[in-house]
Amino acid sequence: MTNLAATAPAASATVPVRSRRARIALHTTAIVLALFFGAASGLPKLFAAPAAVEAFDSIGWGALGMYAIGAVEVAGAIGLVVPVLAGLAPIGLSTLMVGAFFMQVVAFDGENAATPVVLLVPLVALAWAHRGRNRELVALLTRRTAATERAGA
Repeated sequence: MTNLAATAPAASATVPVRSRRARIALHTTAIVLALFFGAASGLPKLFAAPAAVEAFDSIGWGALGMYAIGAVEVAGAIGLVVPVLAGLAPIGLSTLMVGAFFMQVVAFDGENAATPVVLLVPLVALAWAHRGRNRELVALLTRRTAATERAGA
């Protein structure tokens, strides 16, 4: 006699059961944020849009800071839509938004300080919803590291 529990595929402990509406809402949020961080925020920095150049010059970070932040934003945008990175990307972008908030307050007298706070809310929600993905990423990296060590030994 076979044990049905033993033969049935085990449900992943890292993937919570969500309703279809919840999955659609999470995917839509991730796509909208990815479009914002990639196209509206990151690419203008990477292409040295005059407004971005002026802003980074005024805070003293210059072109290097502008390109670095732009690259982080584009990488984060990509990470939001890549399933294995969906837990890590919103954490990184949330950290960036905390820094952006403080820079807006300190360097620009709070002129646009609400923008990073508004973006922080859905990023934190995505980070929480996809927290199990971080375990998957660690497991994937651990397997690859172990395989590389065995191959090199």
